[in-house]
Amino acid sequence: MRWRLSLWTALLLASSVALTAAPARAQQLCAADLDGSGDAEAARETAQCSETNGGSYLCPIQQVACVADAVGAYSCPLGSQYPCLTPATGGTPSCSPHACTSVTGGGIEEEDPVVDDPGAPNDGAVDADGNCLGAIEIFAGRAVRCRPAGLKTTFSNCCKDRGEIVKDGMGSSISSIGTKIAIAKGVWSGMKAAYTAFNAGATASEAAGAGANAIIVGIDPTSIAISLAINFMMDFLLSGCDQQDMEVGMLLGSGMCHEVGTYCASSILGVCVQKAKGHCCFNTRLGRIIQEQGRPQLASFNAMGWGTAKKPYCRGLTAEEFQALDFSKMDLSEYYSDIEARAQSDIQIDMKDRIDAYMETVNP
Repeated sequence: MRWRLSLWTALLLASSVALTAAPARAQQLCAADLDGSGDAEAARETAQCSETNGGSYLCPIQQVACVADAVGAYSCPLGSQYPCLTPATGGTPSCSPHACTSVTGGGIEEEDPVVDDPGAPNDGAVDADGNCLGAIEIFAGRAVRCRPAGLKTTFSNCCKDRGEIVKDGMGSSISSIGTKIAIAKGVWSGMKAAYTAFNAGATASEAAGAGANAIIVGIDPTSIAISLAINFMMDFLLSGCDQQDMEVGMLLGSGMCHEVGTYCASSILGVCVQKAKGHCCFNTRLGRIIQEQGRPQLASFNAMGWGTAKKPYCRGLTAEEFQALDFSKMDLSEYYSDIEARAQSDIQIDMKDRIDAYMETVNP
């Protein structure tokens, strides 16, 4: 029951922040940079304002009681520029140094559009044998974003590394960034299935099972760590993270993304309440490594580099650029260690399967 209450609390908070429900009167919020960090991303730095007599709103952050003079007139001890407002429920007038604004009608300024580049389309001309006749991009990436803890994510870190969920796919059928993202979207579908089951009265374990069944439909089991994906999915149920947060979180933890920078995605009256991190995500860990170490060798990337946090520059390498790379100057040790670790894991799994099959044969 405690888990269920926590889930509902998170979902209700996410719904209010995302404005999925329209209250009788527009909700008012305020924000303040209390720790001097330049933003208001901590939970205590944003608050819902309370209604006062006369239809105004009062921010509870650093709110103080007003002081009455000899004739009963109230003044704000923080300064005469801050009005004294009486709560709608009555009581002593109070004031706050922070203003309130409606969460609708532009009260929360959103960065638009959200970073979401599908990558280079596979729409070029081909010959009779299916060979590409147009421009070829090698190790092409996709520009995406994830959001650290802030107001819009119900103060959950949607960029958190949750382990290697999406496998590198060396020698497998997983060959394009579109396929990798499809895997991540499959987990998103699993999460929705788990919530539907949970909302219908299923236990947490039953909901996880429903989500797992949705995940594995249409997905090659060798391309994803199912158990980690289920934990990842259930973790996301308790947050305000969206589908792109989930996609990037999975690829980031699998070592397939390069972080370009951080920008403010949402603000209240000029105070940032939600940041976002722009990334270039690739179809393999090797693709990310070669892009990171190959770009500094190529003059064609001198002007653009990785682009900006809001507009990551994630194009692939041309055939000419790829041929110009000096691999002797690259440190591929990260990739080699990944191959070695994966090979040992595959050997152990293979040996266990063979032993189990033998034991079933000799002990029917």
